[in-house]
This record gives sequence, structure tokens and C-alpha cells, in this order.
Amino acid sequence: MASTAPTFKPFTLALIQLGQIGSDKTANLKHAREMILKAAKGPEPSGPKPDLIALPECFNSPYGHVHFPTYAENIGYTAGQKYDVEKSESESVKMLSSAAKEAGVWLLGGSIPEKDSGDGNVYNTATVYSPTGELVASHRKVHLFDIDIPGKIKFKESETLTGGESINYFDTEFARIGFGICYDVRFPELAMINARRGCQVMIYPGAFNMTTGPLHWELLQRARAVDQQVYFSMCSPARDLTAGYHAWGHSMVVDPMGKILAEADTEEDIIYAKIDPTVFNEARSGIPVTTQRRFDVYPDVSKDFV
Repeated sequence: MASTAPTFKPFTLALIQLGQIGSDKTANLKHAREMILKAAKGPEPSGPKPDLIALPECFNSPYGHVHFPTYAENIGYTAGQKYDVEKSESESVKMLSSAAKEAGVWLLGGSIPEKDSGDGNVYNTATVYSPTGELVASHRKVHLFDIDIPGKIKFKESETLTGGESINYFDTEFARIGFGICYDVRFPELAMINARRGCQVMIYPGAFNMTTGPLHWELLQRARAVDQQVYFSMCSPARDLTAGYHAWGHSMVVDPMGKILAEADTEEDIIYAKIDPTVFNEARSGIPVTTQRRFDVYPDVSKDFV
């Protein structure tokens, strides 16, 4: 049973479309930290400092299922249990915790490859940190990207990754925020369940490619925003044509009416968006799908989660 969601208050979201992600994990983490601290200063020449910062999918290593086992770290987080960052075996977790604390912001630390010390499986895992640096939530990518578009792209994450088995959100003092990772966005059930658990905002680190990006990156975000009447956002790595995987980029934030509030291009960038509860409330009162669903006709997929 989900608890009562926090009162939705205005806040500023920053997305870091991170570039310079290479084979040197230490260098990747150093650059990511620098960009977090840069983002925390707010937009130039002036503007509100962000309350929440998000990084992209797989920010600490080259993107690709063949790289995941090599760069995987043991996180050892269990939902509902206090996590001791100082004793963590994950250098990425330690960096993210430290950066969140130094910047004094909420931080959705993109995702990293995680190797579970218990079952030995490798997961694609997102972690969340409070402004005091506490690790408060995690999400293992549920849906694995196994596709084959003839003549365009073949990619099979299940060769090295295991899918997660939970749907996750975290509470801040300004919103309840649901999160997933990349391919999870194509499965509306995750967003639907989190919306009915009280999430007003959803953020998915992701890395669509040059085939699926122009087709569906914007479309899927606007669809999830409109069908669930929430703010929806995805944060991508920057496009690097020298890398083995070419990300689409175009990190963006969409409001509950499907309007794009902020969008990056393809290069490394930081974008900011003001998240306004007024638009959320007006969307739900003006088009009241949340109260007009017919669960006497079709089942409520969220009934075991709320």
C-alpha cells in the first residue's frame, strides 16, 4: 500500500546530457561530478537553482551490453533499509552521494551496471540521493532491450543483463517521483502504476539510438505524460559518433498536457525546467480521466500496488 504522496510544490529540474563518456571509469566519474556541481549552480546568467538533478543511463561506462559486466559494481542496497555509503563497495555510489551532499540537491544518478553479490546477476540500476547524500531509492531496469530491426540495429541486453522485478518511486519535499530506465518507457503499465500510487512526476534515464530516437523518443514521452497526466522526462547521454553506440540525445521535459518545456540538442548540455503543479492540477480537472476510468469494464493493473 503506497503512503500518501507529498503535496506537489513547484520545483526546478535539471537534466545533464552527459558527454565525454569513455573507457576510463575514474575519468567518467570525475567528469560527471563536475557536471553535477555545475548544474547545481543554476542556468546562466541567472535563474533558479535546481532542486533535483538527473544524469543519463549508463553514465560511468561505455554503453553496450558487452561492457556491462566489466564495469558492474556491487551496490548492495535494500529498499526500506538504511544504507551506509561509507562502507559501500561502489565507487559510483560514493561519488554520487558526495556530489548530492556538496550540491545540496536531490540527485537521480542516471544508471550504472550493478553486479549483485548474492545472485551474481548484472543489472542496469538507477540510484537516488537526498540533499544530505543518503541513498534513498533504486530501480533495476525491468524490461531488457532485445531488438532486431533488419538492416538497422540489433541489440540484445539479455545476453549479459537480468531484468529487475520492482516498480519504484521516491518522495521529496516537493513531489513523488516515479522512475524507470530507457526501454521501460515503452511499457505504459509502469507509468500507470506509479501514477496511481501518487507520482506527479516521472524521470527515466535513457539512451535511445539513432534508429529508435527519431521514431519514438519524443512521442513516447509525450504519450506517457498525456495518458498519465504527469510531468515526464528522459535524460540521455550526449551523442558521440566516435563511440560504439550513438545515442540520440535530445533530453527533454514534458508537461501533463504534452507540451515540451525543455529539450537539449545532441551535444553535452544542461537543461532546466520549472515544474508547476498548476498545470498538473488543471490537466486532471479539465480532462478528468483519473476519475472516469471503467474498472467495471477492464481491470486496474495497479490494484496490487496501491
